[in-house]
Amino acid sequence: MPKAKKSDYLNKNSLVKHLDITQFKDLDKLVAAMGDTSFQARNLSRAADIYDMALRDQGCNVILCLAGSLVSAGLKKVITDLVNNNMVDAIVSTGAIVVDQDFFEGLGFSHYKGTPFVNDAELRDLAIDRIYDHYIDEDELRICDETMTKIINGLEPRPYASREIIREMGAYLAKNGKKHDGFVEAAYKKNVPIFVPAFSDCSAGFGIVLHQHERLKQGKPMVTFDSGRDFLDLTYIKMYCGQDTGILMISGGVPKNFTQDTVVAAEVLGHDAPMHKYAIQLTVADERDGALSGSTLKEASSWGKVDLSYEQMVYGEATITFPLIAGAVYARGAHKSRKPRELSNWFEGPAFKYPAEKAKAAGKSKKTAPVGA
Repeated sequence: MPKAKKSDYLNKNSLVKHLDITQFKDLDKLVAAMGDTSFQARNLSRAADIYDMALRDQGCNVILCLAGSLVSAGLKKVITDLVNNNMVDAIVSTGAIVVDQDFFEGLGFSHYKGTPFVNDAELRDLAIDRIYDHYIDEDELRICDETMTKIINGLEPRPYASREIIREMGAYLAKNGKKHDGFVEAAYKKNVPIFVPAFSDCSAGFGIVLHQHERLKQGKPMVTFDSGRDFLDLTYIKMYCGQDTGILMISGGVPKNFTQDTVVAAEVLGHDAPMHKYAIQLTVADERDGALSGSTLKEASSWGKVDLSYEQMVYGEATITFPLIAGAVYARGAHKSRKPRELSNWFEGPAFKYPAEKAKAAGKSKKTAPVGA
């Protein structure tokens, strides 16, 4: 039997292709009709209604929470379309989605369709990594790691919020990227901040490890990731940038709790911020094992995080439920009259800019008063 080659698994005929919700004009009719059925179809229809309501609420910022292998599975353009059409104002994500998947593809690389019924030892020998039923080239991932080190090496040595470094990644792709259809680059251009609370848990982690290792050997100051600042910055958005919020959570994990906790963090800071007004979670997690990903939005209300008026759990795998909801709400057209919030403009490097009235109340003399530089 001939020895397998990498091209047997990774070739242009097996590319993962990204769904384009803008090409399906009648998804809203399908999802609306599901509202007259039952079980998860009805839940999904109500979730679409809630998302549409959040977009039409002029005082509401929409935060998209991402976990799982979404971009690698073909949902990159769904997220990018939400950013480009003012359907999301901030993103909280796992590191893999942002760096190993979206940024990775922006560098010119791809994900490939495969199968879970494969010899994984053979894949390992060929430097191919498997994500259930699709593949990624490990050698190309190493280039992604090295690119992250290059970006980090070019920064002033100091602690950084993840949104700062991801903005640098977007600028890098705008100038040097091979593909320009990802949400990291789109968010950079649309001034949508992206937060990754566990930033070291991805290729950014390998990039920072190499950077810090070299700087330690040289006795030089280094860049560090400041997850505490991530939490503070997102809490500031909740406190000062229009307090009503809607959260669309794809899967669970750290992004889910991190975003929900901004209400509690605001309270800790002495600010009476309202609970998240609109909340949707798309998940396959089960609440009975006590894990955070499966905890319901009703449970979150007991913690003072989520209002119960407009909340909906949808139990279904995200590659099915997310494009249906996103496509249906896009087809309804709320985004056409929705102005971009450009929440990144509230930041100057590490500093957050208080609004003029808050600055005045705090005795500041400038029109906007950066804090935390």
